[in-house]
Amino acid sequence: MPTRIKICGITRPEDALRAAELGADAIGLIFFAGSARHVTATRALEVIARLPPFVTTVGLFVDAPRAEVDAVLSIVPLDLLQFHGDETPAYCESFDRPYIKAIAAAPGVDLLQSAGFHAKARALLVDAYVPGVAGGTGVQADWSAIPQNLPIPVVLAGGLHAGNVSEAIRRVHPWAVDVSSGVEQSRGIKDHNKMAAFVRGVRDADV
Repeated sequence: MPTRIKICGITRPEDALRAAELGADAIGLIFFAGSARHVTATRALEVIARLPPFVTTVGLFVDAPRAEVDAVLSIVPLDLLQFHGDETPAYCESFDRPYIKAIAAAPGVDLLQSAGFHAKARALLVDAYVPGVAGGTGVQADWSAIPQNLPIPVVLAGGLHAGNVSEAIRRVHPWAVDVSSGVEQSRGIKDHNKMAAFVRGVRDADV
């Protein structure tokens, strides 16, 4: 199966459209105010309006109050939720949307246990561990920490870019890869040439 591609931290409609044209399967919209790539619900609607069909829209939240997530969902037609904090399975499962759970591959973290804890998640997103930061750091995740026998699909994130994504796929064999800072010209502004090179790197690994 070809490796799926998610380009996260989209803030501009033109970047979302180009990501889709290049072959991205999903785009990520960040509703966490602490991120430099944060978008409002209104802006997210403008981004989604430019997308062609069959591109999954993912909303990213970090320990958000339930009312905050509900408010976004009342406006933005998200397909999938992505939780990057300490959210419980009960919380993640309560929004009537499929979800993926992000886990930082920190020393001592048992990813098998995390996958079992979030057994109803569509995937486990494995990110780099940077204390106090919920993703988007550009730091490479510890690929060796990811077991091959996880019971749910793996989405690999953390420091991916065109120069290392082929090796990452060959070593980890993830269901999907997730990139943000690795395809940017500045925070929240995507570089279309870097996105194209990243997609080529994924496809090269799939051959």
